[in-house]
Amino acid sequence: MVRRRLLAATVVTCLGLTTLVACSSSGSGKSTSTSGATQSLKGQHLEVIAEWSGAEQAAFTAVLDGFQKKTGATVTYTSGGDNTSVLVNSRVAGGDPPDVALIAQPGAVSQLQAKKQIFPLTGDALSTTTADFSPAWQKLGTLDGQVYGVFFKAANKSVIWYDAADLTNAGVQPPTTWDDFVTMSKAIGDSGVPAMAIPAGDGWPATDWFENIYLRTAGVDNYNKLTQHQIPWTDPSVITALTTWAQYLKSPGVVEPGATNLSFTQSEADVFGVKPKAAMLYEGDFVGTDITALGKFKVGDTAKFFNFPSINGSQPAVVSGGDEAVALKNTPAAMSLMAYLASPDAAAIWAAKGGFLSANTKLPLSTYPDDTTRSLAQAVTTSSSVVFDMSDQTPAAFGGQKSADEWVILTKFVGDPSNPAATAAALEAAAKKDFPS
Repeated sequence: MVRRRLLAATVVTCLGLTTLVACSSSGSGKSTSTSGATQSLKGQHLEVIAEWSGAEQAAFTAVLDGFQKKTGATVTYTSGGDNTSVLVNSRVAGGDPPDVALIAQPGAVSQLQAKKQIFPLTGDALSTTTADFSPAWQKLGTLDGQVYGVFFKAANKSVIWYDAADLTNAGVQPPTTWDDFVTMSKAIGDSGVPAMAIPAGDGWPATDWFENIYLRTAGVDNYNKLTQHQIPWTDPSVITALTTWAQYLKSPGVVEPGATNLSFTQSEADVFGVKPKAAMLYEGDFVGTDITALGKFKVGDTAKFFNFPSINGSQPAVVSGGDEAVALKNTPAAMSLMAYLASPDAAAIWAAKGGFLSANTKLPLSTYPDDTTRSLAQAVTTSSSVVFDMSDQTPAAFGGQKSADEWVILTKFVGDPSNPAATAAALEAAAKKDFPS
């Protein structure tokens, strides 16, 4: 998932979507959409399943309302919450699939494709996707040489948030390289404030730390191979990444004490709450929304971010998450909806409301409501190295659920980073057990 929500969600169906309209803007005042969702579909009914509820559901139903206006179709939205992939599989098995589903786990999409239960993009859906998304994002939606998925909602999981006052007090600036990042963190620690809160108690943030370091030290090809267990976790590239991380973890005063028991929610409060205990927090773009909800800091002013730093000259890179739209019915109506979801017109409706990033290169950055979100979105669309969250692609027992082996092993590593080789061996033993043979 883009952000793991560990609480169960109730399945909700919404009919008769409320009319909400938002417009994108660029320098010319026009959006260059190539959407194929302009044909008349009056009298046709489609269903879409995704995980969103609450405010996210309201924003997405506004997006779907835009499709209804364009085509005359009627769209029903069903929220599957954290159980979206389970719901989709159940509906498929029962012979009643939705027309389109948005799924946050590439592994679940691959399983549907292997059973021929989703369909490759055709017509305007394909041409819009290939025109509006970078090769890196198209590759993420490609299986067996055909494009199946459109990443409608993206996440930037290569972001380090910080309390601007703590950096000022320590006399340091946001870094661009790993060496500068280590130096800056030590300076903050020396000023009397732990530099970094690491919520290893929840497990998944530890996997995200490793993924960002590994991507920058090993490169995209090795990242993808390790994700599929095509190279072992004892590979030298893994040990290099763990060693790099260990050097940071072992620096005196850098990591807030108690990291192995620290939850993600508490880590946000420890940096941006009423009584801050650390200066920085690594995690995704969604932290910005949580900072605002906490009420003390203002995003873009007292709370800011910098991109995860380059290591040994690595190019700009993003570990992403996202909700991938796939067609479960091979009909003109389903493909028309897929084309619409691939278009900047659809993305603009949610982008203008906030709490959303698009990988669509044709969406003007001016559509976003603030400079912080624009910067986050720009990294998503322009980075040459874009990969999907590794642990979300692995078997659930290894990296995709609470108490998964990788979560447990890397949490222990945060607490005791003294032996990267032993940690790599433990990860490989778990992978041999958890990955299909």
